[in-house]
Amino acid sequence: MVWSIAAAFSDPQFLPSPLVVWQGAIDLSKDGSLFKYMGASFVRGIIGWTLGNVVAIPIGLLIGRFSTLRVVLDPIINFIRFIPPLAFITLFMLWFGIGEQSKIFLIMYATFFIVIINTITGVLFVEEDKIRSARSMGASEVQIMFHVIITASLPYIFTGAKLAMGSSFMAIVGAEMVAANEGIGYMIWNSRLYFKTDWIFVGLVTLGLMGFLMDRILTQFGKIVLKRYNVVKK
Repeated sequence: MVWSIAAAFSDPQFLPSPLVVWQGAIDLSKDGSLFKYMGASFVRGIIGWTLGNVVAIPIGLLIGRFSTLRVVLDPIINFIRFIPPLAFITLFMLWFGIGEQSKIFLIMYATFFIVIINTITGVLFVEEDKIRSARSMGASEVQIMFHVIITASLPYIFTGAKLAMGSSFMAIVGAEMVAANEGIGYMIWNSRLYFKTDWIFVGLVTLGLMGFLMDRILTQFGKIVLKRYNVVKK
């Protein structure tokens, strides 16, 4: 409603109405361009986000469990994590080329630090009494890790994964704007050449819908896993 009212008093090139944006989405869908761009961004995002989680979670568990590793690596992590992913676009293109590798590594970078910090936090918040109880019953360090620490840290890990999903979408758009010939970011950046503000809004709405859908899926999956292990989210 607010959008429609504001658009009625604005230049369509500045703020197109919802109806104009809807028509733009239909136009982009007719030749399949919109779905092609969505698919490209979705695949890049999922691959980079998944790889980022696969790398970050084990490292985070080890750093959180062993104080020696934490003392050595914590300053490095807290230094690098404040460098935004978009600052690495040029370097990643130089290191990995302008193909898919640079985009996926950028999304991995955006995912990695959020997940690893949440994982470390989860491990540090595991009650020491639980660890002592497991050890007193003869559990090995490996069993303690898998059956006590990981289980208790699951809420923090899923929270980190959800937060990282948002960062991965930001990295996707930045990477596709700089070096890509398909994807939602490419579509938004390319639309400026034709003054197609409605297409830009189509891209923004599409990103929001994709992110919302992925967040809902991850939330439901997290609930199933937490319920399976009888973990109550703090």
